[in-house]
Amino acid sequence: MLDRAVIDALFPADLPEPEHWEQRYPARDLPEGALVTRLGPSPTGFVHVGGIYVATIDQDVARRSGGRYLVRVEDTDQSREVEGALEQFERGFRYFRLAADEDIQRGGDYGPYRQSERERIYLTYVRDLLRQGKAYLDFATKEELAAITQRQQATKLPTGYYGSWAIWRDADPADVQAKLDAGAPYVVRFRAPDDTGARARFTDAIRGPLEAEANRNDVVILKSSDQSPRLPTYHFAHAVDDHLMRVNLVIRGDEWISSVPVHQQLFDALGFEPITYAHIAPLMKQEGGSKRKLSKRKDPEASVDFFIEAGYPADAVLYYLRGLANGRLAEMPLEQALTEPINLDECGVAGPLVDLVKLDDIAADHIATLSGARILEAVREWAERYDPELLRVLDEEPDLALRALAVEREGAENPRKDLKKWSEFRAVYGFFFPQLHAAVTGPDDERITALGVDPAVVQAVARDFAADYRQLDDGQEWFDQIRAVAAKHGFARNAKEFKKNPEGFPGSIREASQIIRIALTGSTRSPDLHAITQALGEDEVLGRIAALTK
Repeated sequence: MLDRAVIDALFPADLPEPEHWEQRYPARDLPEGALVTRLGPSPTGFVHVGGIYVATIDQDVARRSGGRYLVRVEDTDQSREVEGALEQFERGFRYFRLAADEDIQRGGDYGPYRQSERERIYLTYVRDLLRQGKAYLDFATKEELAAITQRQQATKLPTGYYGSWAIWRDADPADVQAKLDAGAPYVVRFRAPDDTGARARFTDAIRGPLEAEANRNDVVILKSSDQSPRLPTYHFAHAVDDHLMRVNLVIRGDEWISSVPVHQQLFDALGFEPITYAHIAPLMKQEGGSKRKLSKRKDPEASVDFFIEAGYPADAVLYYLRGLANGRLAEMPLEQALTEPINLDECGVAGPLVDLVKLDDIAADHIATLSGARILEAVREWAERYDPELLRVLDEEPDLALRALAVEREGAENPRKDLKKWSEFRAVYGFFFPQLHAAVTGPDDERITALGVDPAVVQAVARDFAADYRQLDDGQEWFDQIRAVAAKHGFARNAKEFKKNPEGFPGSIREASQIIRIALTGSTRSPDLHAITQALGEDEVLGRIAALTK
């Protein structure tokens, strides 16, 4: 074991003792049973929707218990940090109303909330473990570590840095001093307990009692001495930060279950109270006949930005995610499900499937319940960032936008559900706006010629329909104008009649109607034609019909 003076010389002279940090971050003054949860995103790429899933649960269980929910950016691996990642975190949490009680934006009494800014805290506790002989300096080179692994594999032994394989674990202090004098870089490793036959046992808040082989590896707790700042590994930072931030419930992905044994050892060595863990099953995707984890690399919907850029309503996504966490919530109406508690003991241990078709249905149902004004507000907010042209049009024509949104929605027993996300507004409602409408170019427009009606007949139908057109309030009377012009130009009264004698008619009433529909909407599929004309107004209707007479 190294002399205390040698150990202390490796650290800043003014480094506080552990007692300083314990006083700086006292136990929280919270009601009995209050839960303090944290999310620890790493700025090494985009925010996975699984992070929003876990944050939803974190926030819910903390606040319902009278506790606190915090976000701590885990950026100890600075070589992999991606520019803009922190901004994406904030954008995602803001969009889904998952703002933390404490984070780098809002601050708090237990910060800093970036691990890279907590170097002195970590160094205090690393020094303390070194003084107690619970950690040691390790000068093994990459080549030596690779050779150890190679020999272990050749003899079919578990790989790792442990026991007699840990070549610096029980090194002579003189050898250590010689390396230090030579300026050799080193890491600090945790000295795992010698009892290799021990078992790690803990009760998971989701999975119940779990047991595993105790950790045997002397894991690195402080990265190489030739780096600045001197930052810890995830394992060590997690132990120190969760203790000092007084976190008492860690909700995280089930890939971390295997890390619990080493975390238990670190908490014990540091003299910290153990923490309750809740390991969430990962979000999955169906691929053929099997399921796999939702992948950042393969699946666009793995990114939170996918949902924001598409303009999925936040409430619809949150409702869907809450239903994946607790199945009973998926059976409730959206408004109720968003206010009901998420129960950890109801979270499954099998990964739930992310099904975008199901989410689309949920989003369409939700949007159908919103007022036109609320939809317009949401579309404007989305377009402000992702479709400036659409924003301009909506600001120029707000009344038209509200009339368009009222079609087959306001007062309807079964309102239209053709809008699933804000990015679809242009495709679904764009034809209402002259600035966005793709007007027909004449009777030879391919959308018209696809009907199979002679262009001369199309021109005649359009000319006569416009000549006698009246903007009527009654839908049936309005449609009688199409019937009249269709009969005048020899169209069959129905498809059955036309099918019996296709050579005897230019088309059926259906084709005649579609001539008018395409002129007004640019498509053969649209809401009720009469309702559309009420929204457009007579002048716009006649202007669009006139395009077919050229």
